[in-house]
Amino acid sequence: NHQCSSPVAACFMANPHESELHYPFGDIIPAPGEVHDIAPGVRWLRMGLPFALDHINLWLLEDGEGWTIVDCGITNDATKQAWEQVFATALQGKPVTRVIATHMHPDHIGLAHWLTERWQCRLWISATDYNGARLASQSTTGFGGERSAAFFASHGLTDPEALAKVRGRSNYYAGMVPNVPDAYRRLLDGMSIDIGGRAWRCIAGYGHAPEHMALHCDSLNLLISGDMVLPRISTNVSVYALEPEADSLTLYLDSLARFESLASDTLVLPSHGKPFTGLQVRIRQLRDHHDERLADVMMACREKPCHAAELLPVLFKRPLDLHQTTFAMGESVAHLHALWHAGKLVRRADADGVWRFSAA
Repeated sequence: NHQCSSPVAACFMANPHESELHYPFGDIIPAPGEVHDIAPGVRWLRMGLPFALDHINLWLLEDGEGWTIVDCGITNDATKQAWEQVFATALQGKPVTRVIATHMHPDHIGLAHWLTERWQCRLWISATDYNGARLASQSTTGFGGERSAAFFASHGLTDPEALAKVRGRSNYYAGMVPNVPDAYRRLLDGMSIDIGGRAWRCIAGYGHAPEHMALHCDSLNLLISGDMVLPRISTNVSVYALEPEADSLTLYLDSLARFESLASDTLVLPSHGKPFTGLQVRIRQLRDHHDERLADVMMACREKPCHAAELLPVLFKRPLDLHQTTFAMGESVAHLHALWHAGKLVRRADADGVWRFSAA
């Protein structure tokens, strides 16, 4: 599943070609509790996160006699207070009538229970992510605990301190998503939602979350991309203990094709970073980035059988702290699995039960 671990603090790769993108709003960034108008009936707000990735962008869509919220922020007092400020100053006296979560990661769905209860409205989300969130809020779902530690150990992570950190993260998700609404309305790929008289089409994406839903409005030439396309960092794509043979990276790269037909001047509203234009350029950058990393992994595995932990210096050119290392492992496994599922690598368990990958 987002990123990293939670999905939020992972080992994202910085974009060295960011100058190829255009930021139409310059350096404008809304302060917590404030909004910035993006387009008719579309407002941008930003909430803080307690991670290296320190913010999430959220969206207010004017919806006739009310407002639709897209994404929620994590559950904590600071985020609730920021929302209360928005409610007091930015809703023009109209209620919130719907909450949409692009996916199940804590910074996106964390406060959905509070928002839907406060406004007596419904959460809209894909069925896969709704059920994933319900499960994760009651258990570890691969984000931490003994199973996760054993999974990372099977891919070569031996540092006792790192494994202890993974074991101790058994309440990681539930700490930010203590509750999930008891009912929801299902979003499906290709589904059109009428918001304020405008059609917003759902575009499903895989690999980052179970069934991420981006939203495209053709009449406004806007894409709420969620975490599928980010301007400054690469989307976290990992393999976790819950689905230990997953091919997350191939799913993600295949999903990018769903956005390639959108207009070249589409204004992209990402969950992290600033609104930008240059969608096709960014998709090409992301493909090139992963092609380079896959080539690096392939070269290393031709030289000798490798496990995921050995490939961290190959994939991540900067030093990783303990927190980042445990999340980087999921990304390393994802790159190995993409080549393994494509038949370019074979994997075998060594005498210690560690998976090593070598050229087919």
